[in-house]
Amino acid sequence: MNIISFLGILFLTISPGHSSLDIFSDRSESIIPVLTEQDTLKDNQALYSGKVWRNMYRRINGDQFLFTDYFLDGTVTANGRTYKNLKIKYDIYSDEILIPVDLEEIVQVNKEIIDSFSISYETRKYRFEKIDIDSLKKTNEINGYFRVLYKEKSALYLKYSKQISPNITDKSDGDFIETDKVWFKKDNIIYPVMSENDLLSALKIDKVTLKNYLRSNKLKYSKKNPESLVPIIRYYDSISQ
Repeated sequence: MNIISFLGILFLTISPGHSSLDIFSDRSESIIPVLTEQDTLKDNQALYSGKVWRNMYRRINGDQFLFTDYFLDGTVTANGRTYKNLKIKYDIYSDEILIPVDLEEIVQVNKEIIDSFSISYETRKYRFEKIDIDSLKKTNEINGYFRVLYKEKSALYLKYSKQISPNITDKSDGDFIETDKVWFKKDNIIYPVMSENDLLSALKIDKVTLKNYLRSNKLKYSKKNPESLVPIIRYYDSISQ
């Protein structure tokens, strides 16, 4: 077949209203997303080893997630490898992280392989670590994912959680209520911080010395803002041996 015959056949196969450029362009657009999705599935295969997630709380008012029920941009570090450009939901009722496999399937990531993760929300990045109770000397309520507020010699963590209030009606089986708790870690021991006295007890620092430091630096501890404890912990690290 000569080149003139080939071009003639090609012209006849093109339907009216479509140019050859349109055909090849459509074909490219259909292939590229498939290749991208396949590459993503392959790269993130370890994260998809968890179980398929199903929402068991449709009759509970509110939702079980941190910040929002939308997927957020994030990263996950699992078995020492970091996976970037993920979409993540953090279920703080069950203390599990979820990632979408495709438009129809969501996976609850196997917690045993997770080291840490981060999510971005409203221009801020929130970093979380998994704390294993077996590695600590105090095990009361200490397990799972904790937000890192500060980490140097010592560390300050915030544990997000939600509970379900038993307010059963014809339309719902209760309400999600968020309950958060601050934890302070030093010398591989972790302490709950419910008040300033709890922190002073854990720090073993003179109360007058601390008050003078706060006053001179115009710092104030607020229960509603756990991050207000960070300067105190940083000061403690600077004077501790």
